[in-house]
Amino acid sequence: MNKITELFNIKYPIIQGGMIWVSGWKLATAVSNAGGLGLIGAGSMYPNILREHIQKAKKTTDKPFGVNVPLLYADLEEILQIIVEEGVKIVFTSAGNPKKWTSYLKEHDITVVHVVSSVKFALKAQEACVDAIVAEGFEAGGHNGREETTTLALIPAVAKAIDIPLIAAGGIATGKQMLATIILGADGVQIGSRFVASEESSAHQNFKEVILNVKDGDTQLTLKEFAPVRLIKNQFYQKLQKLYSTCPTEEQLKQLLGRGRAKLGMFEGDLDEGELEIGQVASMIEQIQPAKDIIDEIVNDYNASMINICNMNL
Repeated sequence: MNKITELFNIKYPIIQGGMIWVSGWKLATAVSNAGGLGLIGAGSMYPNILREHIQKAKKTTDKPFGVNVPLLYADLEEILQIIVEEGVKIVFTSAGNPKKWTSYLKEHDITVVHVVSSVKFALKAQEACVDAIVAEGFEAGGHNGREETTTLALIPAVAKAIDIPLIAAGGIATGKQMLATIILGADGVQIGSRFVASEESSAHQNFKEVILNVKDGDTQLTLKEFAPVRLIKNQFYQKLQKLYSTCPTEEQLKQLLGRGRAKLGMFEGDLDEGELEIGQVASMIEQIQPAKDIIDEIVNDYNASMINICNMNL
């Protein structure tokens, strides 16, 4: 037992990222049944769809699972009401200030975790009385912080600053990487990109397969004018870079971005015009696997690496 396994009542301190268009009930329950903590990603769901996913998850697992909620969500109040009504006991919040809603969730006996990208926001989240913090480094896929602080630098800095449990995220796909963050001060890890390439993820098969071909340097953090996002350098990305070369206005960028780019790429499988959000660690992903196999590999790699470290003398 450690702080994270005790907080969530799970076997392993491994949390699956609540990613848009990827993290439906099938992935969340597969991760929870394998000993981690699965999260349903509410960011890509209308309220009625979220309720359906929660209800299916409750029928599929008797293990703890949670919901990830971006606080910039248009239907936020309705989303949180559904979470309360359906009896979900774990909520990860992101993309906003947790102060307004943390007390509401905790009044309903819900454990609250907030995702941050800096020491400054970690302290603000702690002041808002969240139960734990996810510190996400620059390597992470999807929407990211503007600070560009890497996980290696972020985790020890946040660990030194806060008193509550800390979960590391960004650039983690193996047991060795997990062990590194634990040594740096984390109590557990949140993993996104590797679970995108799981059999149970709701990502389109085209997207899953293209991840297997990602090489070092094939992703980039962009669109910092809005919400910085790391994505694969496909045709849409090249169009974006061409537009940037003309010093565009925010309105021109919004026009190119349009609506539904992430859904188009990640959920519908348009590899050219869609937004393909994935982390730098995608270059290490070599196969599409069941979520249970992913967790088993990470745990076995962690334990073997721990033994190697203990046998190492300087």
